Amino acid sequence: MKHFFRKILAFILTSAVLFSTTSFTADMHFCGNKLVDVAIFGKAKPCKDKKQHVETPSKECSLGQKSCCSDRSFVKSGEDNLRKAQWESSAEDINFLQTFFYTYTNLFEGLELKTVPFINYDPPWIEKDIRVLHETFLI
Repeated sequence: MKHFFRKILAFILTSAVLFSTTSFTADMHFCGNKLVDVAIFGKAKPCKDKKQHVETPSKECSLGQKSCCSDRSFVKSGEDNLRKAQWESSAEDINFLQTFFYTYTNLFEGLELKTVPFINYDPPWIEKDIRVLHETFLI
């Protein structure tokens, strides 16, 4: 259960870093107060009617009438002041890393055949039990 929560936390932190460092723009097209189109990677498409005609009392279209459509953009800028990690390698550092990785990879290699070198030898024959004779017992 603890491992599962650690994975979720790692995913959330990774996505937070990703979204805080990237930038994007969202274009929105409104006709009146109604949202018609939203585009994140491109330009928002305008509505079908090029101009919305507002009814006038004489029901005539005037040439000076403004469109009720509007375009809005939302710009989210990313972080530009991030520091890059700098590391200068020396011969000693490279030698240490090579040794460390070599020993670490060979640490988990097991024996191919589990052989016991003393399997064919018998233990020494004990004539008398010395601990019982001297009455020394481990407690």
